[in-house]
Amino acid sequence: MHALTLIRARSTWLKLHLWLALGVGFFYSLIGLSGSLLVYGDGLDALLNPRLTLSATPREPLPLDRILAAVKAAQPGRLGPWTLELPRRPDGMITAWYERPKETREAYYAPLMVAVNPYTAEVVAGRFWGETAVTWVYRLHAEMHMGGFGANLIGVLGLVLSVSVVSGLVLWWPGVAGLSRAFAVRHDGGLRRMLVDLHRLLGVLGSLFLLLLALTGFHLVFPGLMEGFLGASAMGHGEDIRTVRSTAAQNDNPVKMQEAVLLARGLFPRGEVRRVTEPDGAAGTYRIELLQREEPYSRHPATWIWVDRWSGQIREAQNPRMFSEGERWLSRIWPLHTGEALGGAGRLLWFVVGLLPLTLYLSGLVYWLIGRGVLRDAAVDFRRWGTRGLALLHAVRNLGLRAYPHLLAGWRRLLRLLADIRRG
Repeated sequence: MHALTLIRARSTWLKLHLWLALGVGFFYSLIGLSGSLLVYGDGLDALLNPRLTLSATPREPLPLDRILAAVKAAQPGRLGPWTLELPRRPDGMITAWYERPKETREAYYAPLMVAVNPYTAEVVAGRFWGETAVTWVYRLHAEMHMGGFGANLIGVLGLVLSVSVVSGLVLWWPGVAGLSRAFAVRHDGGLRRMLVDLHRLLGVLGSLFLLLLALTGFHLVFPGLMEGFLGASAMGHGEDIRTVRSTAAQNDNPVKMQEAVLLARGLFPRGEVRRVTEPDGAAGTYRIELLQREEPYSRHPATWIWVDRWSGQIREAQNPRMFSEGERWLSRIWPLHTGEALGGAGRLLWFVVGLLPLTLYLSGLVYWLIGRGVLRDAAVDFRRWGTRGLALLHAVRNLGLRAYPHLLAGWRRLLRLLADIRRG
């Protein structure tokens, strides 16, 4: 009776895993491939747009007020606040962001990005987010080019992927006695046998990473759920950033952007300036985002200072060192999802993990099609493949041996990061 129950339970898990894979496996392949590309998105953008990389860099960049004035002169009529994102390399451009341009007002997210030479204030390019190659891939990854509906769909697919991974692990689990044979990939039983062994092996090895990416991706789509659970609020990005208003009387000597940055750095003298947003209207404040050494996400750090435009008073300051345990967890979700928190080795690991959904989808699909009689099974005879096949396998093996230390280092760094979060 117990054996019959186990058989029925396994059959249920198998059907669940099969129909989840057939129903949404293709979407996971797209999400994974696009994610792998985005791991190195900045490098790809620089490669595709060489004009955005400076060949020579003078000693000192111009004041931010000069940069902002050049942007506004090149983009007249845009009345909302601009955000200046400083380059992370000396040969990079300043990017001026305008969140709601009239040209893309109906889009879910499509700000204007203006590239400016930080040493000459020359406006080099004006591009809309989603219309460049890399941001097009980003839009595919984040919303499937379907706007808000697509973004919500991606979040739901993250939960579904978690169920698919868990069901796959349940189907794979061989029991303690069978663990020694559970990682074997047999090719003497035909292509179908080899594919299912390969599918199981890759699925097991990548399961924890896929779960982590799926759950962090779900949070990025629905941040309010986790924030409410952990008792953290106003941790968001974009439209979720809280508004801090000026309390001083208007006067004829408003604080300049460069002066606001100096005032903000007085609180965090070792902080690196990453972004500066100008005041939104007469009651607005400057928002300066600084990167402290221990912060894991260089593009969107969590050290924020709001400076009153009329008095120079610091209205509010957010210091990640003062975060609660829940806020510390939340502040690391985005850099965990992108791999930035894990360093170069972690980014390589995330690139490889992004290829797994396509590999699992194709191996599982071919296995299923052979079982349905749509495709014919075939013997796997490595000798018939000749020297090319052996050379390919040898190259893959060597690549794996070379990548293994980096992947292991990324995994260890992830464990250290999680341990640091727990210790607070």
